[in-house]
Order: sequence, then structure tokens, then C-alpha cells
Amino acid sequence: MYRNVIKRLLDIVISGLALLVLAPLFILISLGIVFSAKSSPFFFQNRIGRNGETFRIIKFQTMVPNAEHMGAGVHVEGEADDRITKIGRILRRTSIDELPQLVNVLQGAMSLVGPRPPVTYIPYDGYKNYPEWAKKRFEVMPGITGWSQVINRNAVTWDEAIKYDNEYVDRLSFAMDCKIIFRTIEQVLKPDGIYNSDT
Repeated sequence: MYRNVIKRLLDIVISGLALLVLAPLFILISLGIVFSAKSSPFFFQNRIGRNGETFRIIKFQTMVPNAEHMGAGVHVEGEADDRITKIGRILRRTSIDELPQLVNVLQGAMSLVGPRPPVTYIPYDGYKNYPEWAKKRFEVMPGITGWSQVINRNAVTWDEAIKYDNEYVDRLSFAMDCKIIFRTIEQVLKPDGIYNSDT
């Protein structure tokens, strides 16, 4: 009941209310990005979601335009990566850059809690090329935060992270989601392991 109905209802209510409350902050951040970084305030990227379906994730822009086609590509080599803008460093350090994904949650492409959605070509080139054991993580909606993130942040390889994602799918419950949300708050207050070249 929780997995298929209540979880989605909570996602709609919480994300909708959060977007209303955070609207003034979104406006201020958007203006800050436009005037300081001279770029669009939002970043869109194709990600793999539930059952291998592709959707466009939305984040605040923290890097220079077309950054994923420069230097290390989708890998970010720490805060010293010169593709990250000044305001982007602040947004990444506080995880505020992730907040626009509340729109993805409201649309039904994501959940507040679930495995993080990978880009379409890393760590495997498309959903069909994932090994069968790894496809379990796609049985549920991807999330803004997840079990692997609160355990490891980003400081593990993709295959290691997927094992924790699969564990989440097996243990998914209201209590599990609450635990992840509370631990996410702790992670935001202690921003270690944000950057890792393997994830």
C-alpha cells in the first residue's frame, strides 16, 4: 500500500508545498545565476528513471554551459574544477542545486526518496546494457535522495552504489524513507564526499 499509493501521495503533497514555500528562494537563486554566471538558471539532462524510461532532470545551473562536453565530462574533479561557477560552488556545497528536482517529483518522474537516476550513458550505455542484477534499482521511482547517498554520499563507485540501491528496493517502507530523509539533512550539514570521479 505504501510503495504503490501512499508514497506517491506524499510526494505530490510535500513537493507541491515545498515549491510554493521555496518559490522566493528559487527566484533569488535564478537571478544570482543569471547575473553572476551569465547563464541559464536551470540545467536539464536526460536520466534513466523507473523501468528504464528516460526523463529530463532539472537542477540549478552550477557549471559553465556545455560543461559535460569539456574536461572530465560528467565527472567533477572536486571544488577546484574550473568548470564550476562561483555561485555553483555554494549551491553544490549546500545541495541547493538539487531542489528544482521537486518539479520532477510533482510531475511523477521522480520521488523524494529513491535511487539516484543515472545519466543515460554512465555507468552503462543505456538501460538495456545494465546487467540484470543492477536493473532492480529501476523497479522504483528515482529519488532526490537515496539510501546509497546517505550511506556513502558520492564516495563510492557506481557498482557499489547500485548494491545499496537494490537494498533500498528490497527494504522500501515509510520508516526507511523517513530514516533516509533525516540522514540526508545530516549530510547537507556535513558536506563530505560530494565529489568523486567514479560516480
